Amino acid sequence: MSTKIRLSRAGAKKRPYYRVVVADVRSPRDGKFIERLGSYNPLLPKTDPNRVKINAERVKYWLDNGALPTERVARFLGEAEIIAMPAQRNSPQKSQPKAKAQERLKAAEDAKNAAAEASAAPPPPEPVAEPEPADSAPDAEEAAPQAE
Repeated sequence: MSTKIRLSRAGAKKRPYYRVVVADVRSPRDGKFIERLGSYNPLLPKTDPNRVKINAERVKYWLDNGALPTERVARFLGEAEIIAMPAQRNSPQKSQPKAKAQERLKAAEDAKNAAAEASAAPPPPEPVAEPEPADSAPDAEEAAPQAE
């Protein structure tokens, strides 16, 4: 039997209150649970110590027995330093740009990188004109047309 540590909603309409429970993954959100481990009241300010209450000893027991916390509960456990703080995920897929917009963003980024590389590279050295030797200068007699 696989178990999860998750939130179970209680409270009245528009007044949410959640219980942190251990439940079988097959049971419904607000249905049968194995053990209640704490509570979460989202209406309280974030600085209030009663906003999240967790029985750390029982949570550790269930984690050792293979229960997996949901994302929200894992965040609560990370803040309570029971487990390592999970990495924040960006779940909504709808908010990502579509294919054409991603192509335009990539093209703009490539152009920006190319411009940065061009400005970072030193300019190529200009060819220096070498002075001509005096021997190769045309003589005045040779340059003038001959009138014979």
